Amino acid sequence: MPPLSMAAPVLELDIDPIWGDSTDWDALSADAAEAVAAEVPELAHSEILVSVVYADDDEVHQLNRQWRAKDKPTNVLSFPMLSREELLAAASNPGAPVMLGDIILAYGICCREADEKSVALAKHATHLLVHGLLHLAGYDHETSTEDAEAMEAMEIRILARLGIADPYGDRDPA
Repeated sequence: MPPLSMAAPVLELDIDPIWGDSTDWDALSADAAEAVAAEVPELAHSEILVSVVYADDDEVHQLNRQWRAKDKPTNVLSFPMLSREELLAAASNPGAPVMLGDIILAYGICCREADEKSVALAKHATHLLVHGLLHLAGYDHETSTEDAEAMEAMEIRILARLGIADPYGDRDPA
């Protein structure tokens, strides 16, 4: 699928060699960011910076233990550096670059989940990156059922822009 070619946050990538070179992770990440920015216009600014780390499970496990007090790896971590209000203020008053936050994906867990879902790793990683970007933009699925449903619906719409089927399999984009 060709890039969407619209304004999006600037991504700074760090890709562990374990992720391999059979997928263009730079292009995948840029396309995901553009699709999220199309749904979340406050992210459609080149002054917004996001660090994305394609890591191994051990690194994610350590970060999860250190910062979230959960002694286990997880598929994706998001560490926002701006509140929702700060992001909206930065988006309405562009100027100097602002760091929105960090997203870290765990290779082994992503591979296992992709296999369990019978989807390509690239599609599952795209979903997790979209999920992480929404967290950085201030959306949260853990605050209420309504927030979870709204965030899931956004993910479905964003992934549809990228030609990726509903990863939840139970809803249509609204």
